[in-house]
Amino acid sequence: MFKFLFGNKAAAPEVKRETQRETIQRAQGEINEILATLSPKPRITIYPEEGSFIIDLPEQMPDEAKALPAPDKSADAPAGDSKPQAQAEA
Repeated sequence: MFKFLFGNKAAAPEVKRETQRETIQRAQGEINEILATLSPKPRITIYPEEGSFIIDLPEQMPDEAKALPAPDKSADAPAGDSKPQAQAEA
C-alpha cells in the first residue's frame, strides 16, 4: 500500500555491461548482415591511420525504391495559384 512512499524493496536486476570487444563484434556482425543483402554492393573505404571507414551507399536503396515518390512542390502552392512556376515567371 505504501510502496510509493518507501520505494520498491525488490532487488533491481543486474545489467551486464558490454565490453568494447563485444560492442565492436556485435556492430561488425550487424553491418555484415546488412551489407550481405545489398545489391549492388556499396564501396567501403578504410582509413587505417584514423581507424575509421566510410561506406559509400548507392543513391537509392532497394527498400527506398518501393516507397512512394516525394510529392510535387507545385502541390504545396496556394489554392488560388493554379499556374505552374515556369509559366508564372515568364
